[in-house]
Formats: sequence, C-alpha cells, structure tokens
Amino acid sequence: MITKLIAQTLVAYGLMAALLFGAAGTWRWPQAWVFIIEMVASGIAIGVWLARYDPGLLAERMASPLQRGQAAGDKALLLCLFIAWPAWLVFMALDAVRFNWSHLPAWTEIPGALLILVAMYAFYRTFRENSFAAPVVKIQKERGQTVITTGPYGLVRHPMYAGGSLLFFGVPMLLGSGYGLALAPAWLILLMLRIPLEERMLRENLDGYGDYMKRVRWRLVPGVW
Repeated sequence: MITKLIAQTLVAYGLMAALLFGAAGTWRWPQAWVFIIEMVASGIAIGVWLARYDPGLLAERMASPLQRGQAAGDKALLLCLFIAWPAWLVFMALDAVRFNWSHLPAWTEIPGALLILVAMYAFYRTFRENSFAAPVVKIQKERGQTVITTGPYGLVRHPMYAGGSLLFFGVPMLLGSGYGLALAPAWLILLMLRIPLEERMLRENLDGYGDYMKRVRWRLVPGVW
C-alpha cells in the first residue's frame, strides 16, 4: 500500500508541477518548487503514518472520490473542486509569472509557506483523531463509524475543512498571485455549500451526531461560523 501511495502522490504532484511550470513558461520559479516539495513531503509523511496506524482510513482516502450511493449533490461539489483546483493553479502561474497581472510583496511568501504546513498538520490531526475522515460523504457502517468529539473536533465540527481554508490562502501567498488570493474566498464558499449537506446526512444517519452539533456550535472557526 505504501508503494501505491508514493506512486499516486508522485504522479499527482508531477502533473500539478507540469501545470504550474507549463503555464508559467519556466522551471525557474522557486516558490512553486517550495509548494510542490511541501505538498509531496507532507502528503507522503501523512500517508506512511496512516499505512502504519490506520490502513483502513488510508484505503478510504485512496479510493475513488466518486462512489455508488454517494449523494448527487456531493458528487457535483467534488467535481467542481477537482476541476477548479488545477484551473486555479494554472491561473496563478499565468498571473504571478507569465503575465504579471498582479503582485504580492515578497514577505508574504514565508507566511504562505507556513500556512500550507499548518494546513497539512491540521489534516494529520484530523486523521489521527477520526478514522472515518473519508473524502466521500457517507456512513461507513462496515467500519463501525461513530461520532468523534475529541481533539480538534472539540473545537470545530470540521477541522479538516478548517485546515483546507488555510491552504487556500497560503498557496497564492507563497506563489505570489494577488488575483489567486482574491479568489481564495470562493473556495470557502464551496466548503460552506458542502458542510450543510454533510451535516444533514450525518445528523439523519449517525447516532449521536445531532447531540454533538449542540455541544460543538462552530463549524469552521470558533466564535465565527
């Protein structure tokens, strides 16, 4: 499984690198190299950890994101995400390097890189706490899914999405794309559309989730939403 994980990761980010550098028109883009290295290293590290401590979750996360029985709304949102992510990367490469449509000060690169690392750590903490954190919205009856209330789930109901929010701001800051950063709130809108669908399914089909929603009020950011 680890071999498959590494192969999938390298292929995925190899394609991502090709999109970035192809759109930029150059391989001499240090910020993009930092982004790719961060994502590959952290992705493989988390995957190897899952292979050792939670192979069931790793299998779920390596499975197809579109599955039988999955809600049509969730399929549509995931398709939007899979199309929008590479399109966003290409746009930022065109913006920051090839055409210089916008500009961010160089000092934003370091906090951008740090936000990416914090986001990846949030993913790790989510996986460590929740063995049912599959990319597909479903009830994993065969794995005995239960409500998770500990760790980051004691603060917000969707810690992985909270981490993803940091990623969406960190990537354009690192890559130096002002217009890419301006589009970051659009990713939050997609998450805010998916979260109610997910929570409705969990509330209706997972015992105890309704009570958990009453105890933990915040979805993404404590005190905000």
